[in-house]
Amino acid sequence: MKQRDDWHLTEIIGHELGRGDPFAAAIRGTRMSMIITDPRQDDNPIVFANKAFQELTGYERDEIIGRNCRFLQGPDTDGAAIAAIRDAVAAERSINVDLLNYRKDGSSFWNSLYVSPVRGEDGAVQFFFASQLDMTIRVEAEQALARQKASIEAEVKARTRDLEAALEAKTLLLHEVDHRVKNNLTMIGSLLRLQSRSIPDPRFRRTLETMLERVDALAAVHRRLYQNGDITRFDVGAFAESLAEDVLGASGRSDIVLKSDCETVHIAADQAAPVGLILNELITNAVKHAYGDGRGGELALGVRQMDGHALIDLRDDGPGFDAQDVLDGSVGRSLVARLSKQIGAETEWTGAASGTHVSIRFPVAS
Repeated sequence: MKQRDDWHLTEIIGHELGRGDPFAAAIRGTRMSMIITDPRQDDNPIVFANKAFQELTGYERDEIIGRNCRFLQGPDTDGAAIAAIRDAVAAERSINVDLLNYRKDGSSFWNSLYVSPVRGEDGAVQFFFASQLDMTIRVEAEQALARQKASIEAEVKARTRDLEAALEAKTLLLHEVDHRVKNNLTMIGSLLRLQSRSIPDPRFRRTLETMLERVDALAAVHRRLYQNGDITRFDVGAFAESLAEDVLGASGRSDIVLKSDCETVHIAADQAAPVGLILNELITNAVKHAYGDGRGGELALGVRQMDGHALIDLRDDGPGFDAQDVLDGSVGRSLVARLSKQIGAETEWTGAASGTHVSIRFPVAS
């Protein structure tokens, strides 16, 4: 038997599509899919479905009226969405949810469902009004985008793992290089020290000892690079303080007090060797020339960073020097000048009766 549409407003339509109520005519004629259910009847059946709903689902009106709308559900319809709708209906409140529904022919579509209670004058719910909007294109586009995003993220993660592995291999290699260079320099130093014992001329022996100090400084640079976890940076502040302590310790001069104010200043790894040699020249020459007569004193060392530049200051309280004089037979000062040029440094020497002050300022490579 053919079922009757029990929604009373639609029975008296007299507007263009029927008689009477223009609101009912609008609902019948709209292109948006709409249904009305009656919660006062058992299982809250559909009592009205417009033509758009029939076209969307593929069902005829006689196959729709009197049934609960769950007949649109299928194997992949989200159970959580169904539960949310059921809870909203039980609580007599509105809900908007996207869920997968199925047409009569078995094809699926994404339904943007909006359900709202319709209350009478006494406040009781008389109907539930529901509109449906086919959002398949949008949802499938979002899903395709999500799959593409997941694929890209997986590719990025894989590429990142490859790069991290390559970086780790490079880090290990460079650390091994620094370790071997440090060991080789240490071996060279040991051989030269052994050889120096057989040199009778004290001038040659002093020259060789000066060269050994420079070899030791280079070995110290590579030792710190080997110990550093970041192969691209070198903390010149920590190195300067450590080098000064080593030089003073090797000199046996307990009467020279080191006053250190060295901040953490990171420079590029390729700046480490020339800066290390410059520091070695400055500190060893201060010990030899400022305190060469056996007098003690205070050696102040400072390292800081300002305006993208590293600043190194070394002050002694020795007798100072004449600006026309040469330092360390001119070799030390000439070496500092050459190394300063290599790293783009500005080096200033100030000699006064209160001591010698050397200031070096060079750009920190990024």
